[in-house]
Amino acid sequence: MTTGHTAPNQDKSRIARTMGRAKIFSESLPFIKEFRGTTVVIKYGGSAMVDEGLRNTFADDVAMLHYVGINPVIVHGGGPRISEAMHQRGVEPQWVEGLRVTDAETIRVVQSTLAGEINPDIVRLVNAHGCVAAGINGLDGNLFVARAKDERLGFVGEITQVNPGLVTSLQGQGYVPVVAPLARGEDGHVYNVNADTAAAALAVAIGAKKLVYLTDVEGLYRVFGQEDSLIARSTEDGIKELLASGSISAGMLPKLEACVTAIDDGVERVHILDGRVQHAVLLEVFTPEGIGTMITKEPVP
Repeated sequence: MTTGHTAPNQDKSRIARTMGRAKIFSESLPFIKEFRGTTVVIKYGGSAMVDEGLRNTFADDVAMLHYVGINPVIVHGGGPRISEAMHQRGVEPQWVEGLRVTDAETIRVVQSTLAGEINPDIVRLVNAHGCVAAGINGLDGNLFVARAKDERLGFVGEITQVNPGLVTSLQGQGYVPVVAPLARGEDGHVYNVNADTAAAALAVAIGAKKLVYLTDVEGLYRVFGQEDSLIARSTEDGIKELLASGSISAGMLPKLEACVTAIDDGVERVHILDGRVQHAVLLEVFTPEGIGTMITKEPVP
């Protein structure tokens, strides 16, 4: 006895899957048109730098941006690696308001780890996924000039000047700049600069349209730890209110202060994304829903 139904056609299911992929790409086209030719600064850190799968999807995202004509610039941190290197030297990391206390011995560890280990590793990773990356640090071309931020912090710098010529030159030659957040001090010393702060300063200096922070949380919470308090969209004034409320964790303070600086100085949109999500950057840039928290100067309809 027959049921009147034919056996499933494997070719049809394959075509359906292919059409689904085509639809996703088609939906991304307006965003490609909008952002083609613009610069996106990505602060790369957290789990996305450690987990091998996330490292690879991040590099894929950077390659995709590059191939569709968007200009990515990567500014990276390296906190866990620096802390590990300090432990190996018998030095216990100390923190003040979310920033690493950096004495003379620590700055040597920071410089060798950021510029000598992490930066080349990211360049290798990005190159392996089809882009041509170039690694630099804030000392190169006097990219970042800084002064001491707080005497309690030692060689932690507050950026006073950005000279982006080297970065824009690399972009003009088709490279993806990968930047380690070191700075030349006005006093001639090397300074450690918070990567969130460095990314914001660089985004402003090169006229980036977007500044993206990859973190280990879904986004910005009104009440940390309460998932239903996730803020999908906020404005500069909204972030200032949160900062004034005193409810922000120490680790998030430098990031939010950097967000305010970037928006105030002309960056159109700042995004705080969950770097533990594969292809987080592509999901934000190329989908109407986006992910994480978006911060703008004025409310976006």
